Amino acid sequence: MRRLVLATANAHKAAEMRAVLAGLGVEVEARPEGLGEVDEVEDTLEGNALLKARAVAAVAGTTAVADDTGLFVDALDGRPGVYSARYAGPGSSDADNVARVLAELDGVAPASRGARFRTVIALAEPDGTARWVDGVLEGRIALAPRGENGFGYDVVFIPSDLGGETLAELSPEQKNAISHRGRALRALAELLRR
Repeated sequence: MRRLVLATANAHKAAEMRAVLAGLGVEVEARPEGLGEVDEVEDTLEGNALLKARAVAAVAGTTAVADDTGLFVDALDGRPGVYSARYAGPGSSDADNVARVLAELDGVAPASRGARFRTVIALAEPDGTARWVDGVLEGRIALAPRGENGFGYDVVFIPSDLGGETLAELSPEQKNAISHRGRALRALAELLRR
């Protein structure tokens, strides 16, 4: 079984990553204690994921995996994109970020609220070498938040291939089976098999 150390400090992301990777034969270790936040200073998902994975691999001395995820809304010219986690400003909550997106989409018809989630997962070795994979989930933004599960923008993201439920209205297992992060993690498992 392959072992990786997680770079994320986000408990929700860590739980999703563990759940999907465990089913794919990959054992995941927690982020090293005492490691401070890695500033996401890059302007792409790939850049931020690689930055975090390399920083953790250097400290842990073993292979590290990191992700960066963005919500790209067509009517907002791709925003919030790489700034999704802090769209409403530094220290903003998930609810603050969702409220800003909904406010900016006020008056936009449901048919024009197309969006996609994209997750980039980077795998880095202690020597700095790295590779990455990604996963995309197409959908649209709901008119109002719905659902109790998930985190981030899940309460307003309606995947294209479902019956109109938001990601937050799905069980964790249902979400992991179709989500952008789940798709990227399955691509990561394929990469590890090579």
